[in-house]
Amino acid sequence: MLKRCTFLAAAAATLLFSATSHAQYKDEYTVSTVLPSAFPWGQAADKWVELVKERSDGRINMKIYSNSQLVSGDQTKEFSAMRSGLIDMAVGSTINWSPQVPELNLFSLPFLMPDYEAIDAITQGEAGEAVFAAIKKRGVTPLAWGENGFRELSNSKLTIEEPADLDGLKIRVVGSPLFQDTFTALGANPTQMSWADAKPALTTGAVDGQENPLSVFDVARIDQVGQKYLTRWHYMADPLVFAVSNSIWDQFSAEDQELLKQAAVDAGQWEIEKSRSEIDETLAAIKDRGVEVTELTDEQREAFVKATQSVYGEWTPRIGEDLVKQAQEAVANRNQ
Repeated sequence: MLKRCTFLAAAAATLLFSATSHAQYKDEYTVSTVLPSAFPWGQAADKWVELVKERSDGRINMKIYSNSQLVSGDQTKEFSAMRSGLIDMAVGSTINWSPQVPELNLFSLPFLMPDYEAIDAITQGEAGEAVFAAIKKRGVTPLAWGENGFRELSNSKLTIEEPADLDGLKIRVVGSPLFQDTFTALGANPTQMSWADAKPALTTGAVDGQENPLSVFDVARIDQVGQKYLTRWHYMADPLVFAVSNSIWDQFSAEDQELLKQAAVDAGQWEIEKSRSEIDETLAAIKDRGVEVTELTDEQREAFVKATQSVYGEWTPRIGEDLVKQAQEAVANRNQ
């Protein structure tokens, strides 16, 4: 009898602790993204929210705020807002978070990753683990990788096949100094602005071109603002990161942490596979709208690689010599 009472008391205490723990959860958690559901980026966030709600039986509710609205449209402030607890969660860009996490500039090094296998070799290997550790150290818990895709170059002036073709072109770039250094090395005139300002600037001719994944070019109809020339040069890729503010992460039970993480992993894999499988269809749609698409040969691409080597000399010390070496070795050995 005593044993039975003891067992019942323990069970009641466990249930009470569990109820108390869950009672501390928010009614709703904010999830920040830059792009909405029309884009693969937004779809990645949608899938994460859907899986978490389903697997938690509705206990954990997440609401997406796209277009960087939680940081007044300034996507480069998203990480700081997460770190300070103003944003609970995000599916964020390595580019946008790089001002606060220097190691994330790894993915913006020009022509480091020539294909999907190279991206995977980095994100799924030791280099990817080191990057996640750097994010965690700075106040945000990374859970999984997603993908915004290879960033390709468009402009309204001419076909671009060699570095000299970029001479003097005004190119809109994101708020990362590394991008400015890359385009400066290529002879262009880079102009930093948020995505919210980019399309109006292209419309007025304040800038001549921009660089973004094909999905962004397609959905945002960049061809409608004079971008008639598109060069597929795969000069860098933009992995996405599913993440939670450390202060919020620590409030979840171990079981719910695992639930959130696995849901993020599954959502990320789903989005990556979906994005990659849709590239050919997206490219065909862009061509059908009259955009001239240039595919660089290996020799042409190599000319761009050589023209941007100075960027490595400038940025490798900031990113970390060991991390860059890890990534380069992963890429070199990706098919072995």
